[in-house]
Amino acid sequence: MKSSGIGGQAVIEGIMMRNGTKYAVAVRKENNEIALKKDEFFGTNSSKITKLPFFRGIFSFIDSLMLGSKCLNFSASFFEEDEKESKTEKVLRQIFGDKLEKVLVTFSTIFGVIMAIGIFMLLPAVISNFLKGFISSMFVLSLIEGVIRIGIFVGYVALISRMEEIKRVFMYHGAEHKCINCIEHGLELTVENVMISSKQHKRCGTSFMLIVMVISILFFMVIRVDTLWLRLLSRVLLIPVIAGVSYECLKIAGNSNSKWIDLLSKPGMWLQNLTTKEPTKDMVEVAICAVEEVFDWKTYLKENFNKKEGVE
Repeated sequence: MKSSGIGGQAVIEGIMMRNGTKYAVAVRKENNEIALKKDEFFGTNSSKITKLPFFRGIFSFIDSLMLGSKCLNFSASFFEEDEKESKTEKVLRQIFGDKLEKVLVTFSTIFGVIMAIGIFMLLPAVISNFLKGFISSMFVLSLIEGVIRIGIFVGYVALISRMEEIKRVFMYHGAEHKCINCIEHGLELTVENVMISSKQHKRCGTSFMLIVMVISILFFMVIRVDTLWLRLLSRVLLIPVIAGVSYECLKIAGNSNSKWIDLLSKPGMWLQNLTTKEPTKDMVEVAICAVEEVFDWKTYLKENFNKKEGVE
């Protein structure tokens, strides 16, 4: 498998695909037309430190959150009900003017991060702390905390996957993966080829989250503190470190054909069964539109698989 370097995410009734600084969002509107938006996003990519191993994972995570929120808002704009602005919205628009959307994206990103830290990082530590009266080993407590953390994450994903709207997002997520797998396995980017490609990919954000959970267990087993508030503080302060290490692990997995790496990637690939669903052909069409706006797959196939257009 030849890594293409492209990635993306599912949005409301659509797909965002990114290649370097270029990104495109394709959304299937209610009238069945496909809306396309192509732009550039530089994010935190403004200094050499953002490209260094370990550090690039931290900045890449921040960029993904910012761009993801922006693209979600774009896709949601096609399905908002036609209703009058509330008093709060009018006040905010008077204060921020044309920058209101950017402010809302920033706020929603920060709020989402805070909620994620509270639920997936701090809550497991609080729960495991109640077991200190029964378990004296900090090693065992850290292991239990990690298991609780993974359990909360898997349970959360399993729960939201039952929602109809989320199911469709996960179907588009599957379409995104299928497009990337189609290209990286040397097939032309057609609806038929995409449909037979795998909906699982080693560079998926779901796998990244699982790697974060596992890496956090290893870190917290080594860094031990008895006081609860210090434990909670350490969980927050170590998030950038864990994210940086996890990103490098994901990058190695996504660019390796090693059987050992494939074996280690299995848990993340299994978890993707919850976050990716088989898409319909019209969803694949949307995904292909997004890919073709940012990636020359024909040249990629020619350079990596010696394939010419129209030749399998």
